[in-house]
Amino acid sequence: MDERGRLTAPGSLLHGVEFAPEREDLGGGDLAELAARHGLRPSSARPRLLDYMRLVWQRRHFITAYATARNVSMYTEARLGQLWQVLTPLLNSAVYYLIFGILFEQNRGIEHYIAYLVTGVFIFAFTERSIVVGSTVMRANLPLIRALHFPRACLPLAYVMVEFQQLLLSMLVMFAIVLGDREPLTWYWLYLVPALALQATFNMGAALIMARLGAGAADFSQLIPFLTRIWRYFCGVMYSLTSLPSYATLPTFAKDLIALNPAAVYISLARFSIMASQRVNAPGAKPYNEMLCAEFNAKKIPALQAYCHATTSTSDLWLAGIGWAVVTLIVGVLFFWQAETKYGRG
Repeated sequence: MDERGRLTAPGSLLHGVEFAPEREDLGGGDLAELAARHGLRPSSARPRLLDYMRLVWQRRHFITAYATARNVSMYTEARLGQLWQVLTPLLNSAVYYLIFGILFEQNRGIEHYIAYLVTGVFIFAFTERSIVVGSTVMRANLPLIRALHFPRACLPLAYVMVEFQQLLLSMLVMFAIVLGDREPLTWYWLYLVPALALQATFNMGAALIMARLGAGAADFSQLIPFLTRIWRYFCGVMYSLTSLPSYATLPTFAKDLIALNPAAVYISLARFSIMASQRVNAPGAKPYNEMLCAEFNAKKIPALQAYCHATTSTSDLWLAGIGWAVVTLIVGVLFFWQAETKYGRG
């Protein structure tokens, strides 16, 4: 025991002398500079854009696993389980066929209307669900956001992956319906792959934009389903826009606006890929004939539509599809990344 009454180890050479660990002299300097010198940074700080994209890419396996888990658990309480992923768009198609195909006779001017309708419903549902779910994803996952540190963009991207997986599953039924409606299987079907890739890219960008807007205002998420419902009627999901009585009287810019909106573009590309009748009967497929075009407008005979002027060509649709996908993804990433540190605050 030393002279101050504290114990020391037997045989200690200290004899009561204490040594404190050396401390770095702060010298009254800036603590932020000291932290930077040692490679420290605030855990809630927003990373640079390239670093952020790198972090998202590193968690690609998490995005896929999270999407798969949600897909499996989505219908676990339903007796039919995963069949609802296919039954839901099929039931929607049946309702639209009853209303627009039979009651309103919007199948006039469209060859193989059932294949036309099912393709439009399935493709549009992919974009619609990605946007609607994207607008609620941040608020729906507040506990996960507050509990774990990860790039928040992983959540909207995972939910788009959920919708994409459901689309791929429902595509098997869609292909069977298209073939059953006497559409031939051709090499053009391969064009569906890049069309869906462009649509998925557009959906990711749109979901990121909707996720930030929905995180800031809960009322915005309530408005989105009504907006997408209106959007559906301007995309030709249930009917051909060119066969509507008032379409011919619209100014050129209005026709382009309707034909080149993103959902209409991806629906048209999908139909041109798997429906030979759409390629053969598309306006502009044959040399313009005023008399035959007028007869189409009067009698709605599908084969005569090919003699009318084309509003947009297939090349225009592909360019528009690429443009919408690239621009929307870039804008979505930048817009979402700028508010990275605000998510999870409720």
